[in-house]
This record gives sequence, structure tokens and C-alpha cells, in this order.
Amino acid sequence: MLKSALILCWSCCTLFCFSQKKKNSKSDVQQEVNQIDKLIKSAYEAGEFNGNVLVSKNDKIIYKASFGFADASKTIQLTDQYRFHLGSITKEFSAAALLQLEEQGKLKLSDPVSKFIPELNDWAHEVTIRNLLQYTSGIPNVNWKSIKNDKDIFNGLMLVDQLSFKPGADYDYNNSNLFLRQFIIERITGVPFKNYVEKFIFQPLAMNSSLMTPLDSEKNVAQGFNNQSVPDRAELPITGGTYTTTFDLLKWAGSLHSDKVVSKNSLYELGQRFNITDSQSALGSAKFENKKLKEHSHDGRAGNFEALLYSDIETKVTIILLSNNYHGKLFEISEAINAILKNEKFKIPQK
Repeated sequence: MLKSALILCWSCCTLFCFSQKKKNSKSDVQQEVNQIDKLIKSAYEAGEFNGNVLVSKNDKIIYKASFGFADASKTIQLTDQYRFHLGSITKEFSAAALLQLEEQGKLKLSDPVSKFIPELNDWAHEVTIRNLLQYTSGIPNVNWKSIKNDKDIFNGLMLVDQLSFKPGADYDYNNSNLFLRQFIIERITGVPFKNYVEKFIFQPLAMNSSLMTPLDSEKNVAQGFNNQSVPDRAELPITGGTYTTTFDLLKWAGSLHSDKVVSKNSLYELGQRFNITDSQSALGSAKFENKKLKEHSHDGRAGNFEALLYSDIETKVTIILLSNNYHGKLFEISEAINAILKNEKFKIPQK
């Protein structure tokens, strides 16, 4: 009697409620793909998503799609070859570069900033590279109103005469930490940060579609625009912003998680953060068990660009969402996709 009741219960479920049976067959995977497609189409039709999607499971891409337009004119359809600004996800590249240099014996995370940039004021003797990675330096944020290029950023850091708090005692997620990381890499290697990333990260990982600002005249670069179809302002010629495809970001995640970028110990170091709620590590949010990475999630925003990378290492699931029309729904969409893959209930994001 109980068995019959259960069968009847499941048969009455809606499209978005499924049994807990494991999915392994081709038909099961196709069902997941169909549900993901309906989900993204619904979000797009509701005006909640414009961009590219990629879902990988068990080291295979099971879903990829483009929805919407490449720029504010809404005359050019997006394709999977378009590159989107990653926002804060780009911070992973400078962090990984520093750990590569540590593995080569060219620095220690306990080294003070002054060791590499001695012309900064006295606070640089107190701030370590580890502080820069964990956003615990206490360095005030750059004054964006006066910034036009890299030189302005460096000159602004030269004018800093005191810290906001003692290094390591508090947390402030700001870009001064990021720019100092890049400047230190340039001092150690003797090459521009952009060139370092291209040579030692993008090229070895075959991230052939990835670009770092400042950009030249490049094709297939999406333009950010708002809900009134107003394009984002032209980007300042500042080093470090990354434009990439869903495919290249998947290469990055897979390589990072499999010790092809830095060692397991270095990856663990990158995932450490200040011990308060909602603080971020150099990897965004990274969950470890016995120093082994279990989950990696990082989001970013730049103008109307928004990006989300989510990887569950144990279930071998990676979800990538890149958009050039901000709606703030990427986490909800990612959670819904993950629920589909776990055979759980999910909700379609609403306005």
C-alpha cells in the first residue's frame, strides 16, 4: 500500500520535481540537458539573462548555449565564441602567478611588499604578500575618480601614508591589493603582468581565446549594456581585466583543480581567507577537507558584465555563466542548474 502511494505521489510531480534516483544513462543525461535548456530559456524570455552558459559533468560538456545579444544595439546575436569580462574572477590569475613564483623560490608569502617595491611609504614594511592575497592589508582603496591608467594607480599607492587597520587584523576587499599583486609580479619577472599571464598561464593551458586588458581591436568581444540598452563606457587602459569564453574558463578551472597551474599545497594557500562571514579568498569561495579542494565558487562584475564560475570537485560538475547585461540572477540560475543535476526541486528565477 505504501509503495503504491509513493508511486502515485511521484507521478503527480510537476516538471520541476523529480525522484531521487541516480541518473547515469544517456536518456537521463538528455533529460537533464532538456531541463537546463528550459530553465535558461525561461530566464532569457523573462528578461533575466543575456549571455553564454556552459555546464560540464564528469569531464564532458553536456550543455552549452548562447542567449541574447553581443551589444546594446541588439542586432548581433551572441555565439559561444564571444568573450566576456570576468570581473573579480580575473583576480585568480595574479594570485596563481604569485604562487607560481613562490614555488620557484622567487618570493615567500611572508615577504613584505617593501622587499619588491621599496619606494612605497613605511606601511609597505608591514604588509605581506599573504595580506594582499587575503585582502587583509589595510591599504585604502584607490581613488577611482583620479585614475586613468596604471601609472595613476601606482602614483596613488605612493601617496598612501597610513593604513586603515593593522595588516592581518581586519578585512577589506578592495582593488589596491590586486594592483599591488600585479606590480610585484612585474618587479620580480621584469615583464608586464599582462605578458606574464599570457606566457605562463593562457598559453600553457591553451586558453587561446582569453584576452587581458588593455585590449587592442579584437573580434568577438561582448559589450556590456544596461536594461535601457545603454552601452557601458569605454574601458580605461588599466592592466588586469580578463575577457574570455566559457570554454577557456572551463580550461582554467579544470587545470587549476588538477594541479596543472600550482601544486595542491599552493592551491590550499590560495583558498585561505580572513575568518569572518562572507570574506573572500583569492579564489573567491573555496571549501577544503583535509587540505583537498571540494568546492570552488567565484563571481565577478564589471559594469554590466557579470560572471560566475562554480565547480563541485567531488561530483565533477562545473557551471559557467557569463553575461553582458546585469540582472543579478546568476547565483539563482546556477543553483537551479545544480538542483537539476542532483535530481532536486528547483525554481526558475523571477523578476
